[in-house]
Amino acid sequence: MSGGLVDAYDMVVFDLDGVVYLIDRPIPGAAEAIERLRGDGVPVAYATNNASRRAADVAALLTGMGVPATADEVLTSAGAAAALLAQRLEPGSPVLVVGADALRAEVRDAGLTPVETFEDKPAAVVQGYGPDVGWRILAEAALSVRAGATWVATNADRTLPSPRGPLPGNGSLVAVLRTALDRDPDIVVGKPEPALFTTAARLSGARHPLTVGDRLDTDIEGATKAGTDSLLVLTGVSGPADLLAAEPERRPTYVAADLSGLFAPAGDSSIPAAETTSLGGWQVTVSDGAVTLDGAGRPVDALRLLCPHTWAGATAKAASPEARDVFSEWGL
Repeated sequence: MSGGLVDAYDMVVFDLDGVVYLIDRPIPGAAEAIERLRGDGVPVAYATNNASRRAADVAALLTGMGVPATADEVLTSAGAAAALLAQRLEPGSPVLVVGADALRAEVRDAGLTPVETFEDKPAAVVQGYGPDVGWRILAEAALSVRAGATWVATNADRTLPSPRGPLPGNGSLVAVLRTALDRDPDIVVGKPEPALFTTAARLSGARHPLTVGDRLDTDIEGATKAGTDSLLVLTGVSGPADLLAAEPERRPTYVAADLSGLFAPAGDSSIPAAETTSLGGWQVTVSDGAVTLDGAGRPVDALRLLCPHTWAGATAKAASPEARDVFSEWGL
């Protein structure tokens, strides 16, 4: 075993976009980290809100990146949404699909009938991310929901990480219908709802899984709802400024620059107690509602040291040149 924080857990559940890859490019070191877990006999699973690929397609994509994976290790919000609709609707019921072909296929495999127009009288509308989603299908969905169809969203992620920067995600497309209908979806299936995490643990028999994600509002909040510890990696959407301002339900157990944090001692990634005033070459002083950072060291250690103070309401300030450089990099 590694002697690292992962040794305290009997399974690791990974988010994908922003943790293992960015759209279709592997994040440096991710494949090696997961291969190391497999070599140590640690079960892994992948839970993704992205509804544009089926589980088998995700597994094939991962394998092509050097991350061996099987379809039964992948849980997608598309599959979960189709399964939920199959439980609620009569077999063969028409479902208007807003999203990619993968979501349409999941609906069909669940014993339901994918349709494309309001005139097909859909019993439900299921909405997931798709790069070709446009006004026409959104208009059909709006008409259908207004007529009484159940509205299910696979997830509400506002953005998708990419090598070029954050791109509009399914939550942005859901917002179009929310504006048109002046209401929220009836059901949101994916993270931060806990189903993907709890299902992964149940299927593997894990009792103490660790969730690894890059988003506070989906991965970390979902882990909190599922009652699991979590590791935030800074390779995707949520950055240091987001973490410093995180609400209680979005605060991770650990934070690391990348997946190498899995194999470092747990103390190298945990959030220290509020009484801690120095860490990894950094020092803080607290006075008059402000926490001032001085010294020099790894940026992630400065972040960990500041978190308990900003979470308690303190305003972060920089003293040393190195601290000011870190704050500038974080956008503070």
